[in-house]
Amino acid sequence: MTSPSTTTTDATETAAITQVYRVYIKATPQAIWDAITKPEWASRYGYGGTVQYDLRPGGKYRGLTSEEMKADARAHGGTLPDVAVDGEVIEADPPRRLVQTWRMLLDPDIAAEGFTRLTYEIDEVPGSGIKLTVTHEVTDAPKVAAMLLGGEDSEGGGGGGGWSWILSDLKSLLETGAGLRG
Repeated sequence: MTSPSTTTTDATETAAITQVYRVYIKATPQAIWDAITKPEWASRYGYGGTVQYDLRPGGKYRGLTSEEMKADARAHGGTLPDVAVDGEVIEADPPRRLVQTWRMLLDPDIAAEGFTRLTYEIDEVPGSGIKLTVTHEVTDAPKVAAMLLGGEDSEGGGGGGGWSWILSDLKSLLETGAGLRG
């Protein structure tokens, strides 16, 4: 077993610190960029919330909850704030790269873990479409890391589908015009 001061980590520890997700999408880089950054697209996949971006370094990012999300929370005895996630744009190079900070606000314990770093990279791969790589650096944020890994349900700290499900839904939407929810 290693002590906290050691720089050596095993694969499990590394995976918990930086999570990398890749999906290949038959769409243009601009379509993928728009789906990530434009409110009218963001509400059509994933959990159904929308986004607000000020796409310049230092600009604000907010992931907003929808009325449907709030109604679902009420049906299960909970409440949701208007802003689910916040952060700041670090770098924006449309339609190729977006780097931002990211903090989940839905749960006080998760919010207390602070800001993580989220990077979207959109690359053309000849003969394979467009590769979207999402890198989420979750150092010192174990609850966020568990949530983003997702699972079949939200039991045990998972966040429903997590990044894998969100990106699959995004791919379905862009390739077929309908997300996984219909």
